[in-house]
Amino acid sequence: MSALVRSDPGAQALAEAPTGSMLCVVFRVGASEYALPADTVLQMESYTGATPVPGTPPFVIGVVQVRGRIVPVVDLRLRFGAPVPEASLENRIVVGQAGDRVVALLVDSAREVLSIPRAELKPPPSILDTRARGFVQALAQLGPRLIMLVDFARVIEEEDLHVV
Repeated sequence: MSALVRSDPGAQALAEAPTGSMLCVVFRVGASEYALPADTVLQMESYTGATPVPGTPPFVIGVVQVRGRIVPVVDLRLRFGAPVPEASLENRIVVGQAGDRVVALLVDSAREVLSIPRAELKPPPSILDTRARGFVQALAQLGPRLIMLVDFARVIEEEDLHVV
C-alpha cells in the first residue's frame, strides 16, 4: 500500500468533537481487531523478517529497511503479552510515525482501511485501560465487530524502546 496522508496523530482525533468519521487502518493481532488512525500510518508492507539488534526489549524484534530508512520493528503480540505463533504469509508491518519517530508494528494481518464514525469511539472501561497499559485509546462497536483504537505513541514509548 502506498503512503497515506498524515496530519496530527490519533490523540487529537479523539479530542475533537464526535462528528464525522475517522479513517483508520485496521489490523488483526490474534483474534482481536485493532486500528490506527490513517494519519499515523505511513505504509503497510509484507513482513519478510527483521535483523535482530542486541540489547533491545524482547518485543523489539529487530530492524528493517523501509524506503531507505532503518526502522525498528515492534511485535505487537509480544508488546501486548500474547503468545506468538509461527510466522505466516499474512504477517504485515504497519509503519507509523509519531513526531519524528518512525516504527514498524508487526501484526498478524492488515488489509483494510475503514471509516469509523467518531460517535462510535468510546473510552475503554477503567479496568481495561489499566490492564492494557494505555495501549488501547478507544473502542468502537461496528455491528458484530469490536475494534480497538491503538495509541501508537504509547506503544512505541521512548522509555520502552532502546533501539536505533
